[in-house]
Amino acid sequence: MRVVLTGPMCAGTSRVGRALAERLGLPFDDLDRLAEQRIGGAIAPFFAREGEHAFRQLERELLLEWLSVGGPGVLATGGGTLVDPGNMDAALREATVVMLSVGEEELVRRVLRAGRDRPLYLGLDDDGVRQRTHELLHERAPHYARATVTVDAEAPVEEVVRRIILAIGAAQES
Repeated sequence: MRVVLTGPMCAGTSRVGRALAERLGLPFDDLDRLAEQRIGGAIAPFFAREGEHAFRQLERELLLEWLSVGGPGVLATGGGTLVDPGNMDAALREATVVMLSVGEEELVRRVLRAGRDRPLYLGLDDDGVRQRTHELLHERAPHYARATVTVDAEAPVEEVVRRIILAIGAAQES
């Protein structure tokens, strides 16, 4: 089984992905951690220095490498990775793509609590975070809608994992 998790920034792809992989006995990878290994440091300085286009290219390379390796596993992606139609197409061909759905107000709370260090939120005040979250959700919604399954991720991690396992099972039966 190969699972690629997607969703908006702070939806929990990393935490949920790690727990899902553990529950299923599968290897886990996080695209952001793979990027940091490749560039030899944190993403934010790379993003600021090289720009969003260079970062998206790096994400694409790493995603395609992960997908080409084959074998079972769970991959957590960043909020913009599968917005690229080619990336989504490749992920859908090679894995079950699970979109973690979190409402706008909850996402704003999460970003205000823990996500302001992300490149797309750097330097924003509370109102800026709200506006940027709103914009990103609306821009990316059509791309996220292409996922194999969508799971409500406004719950404790173990409950989200349970929901994913049920949703994947139902998708495989249909």
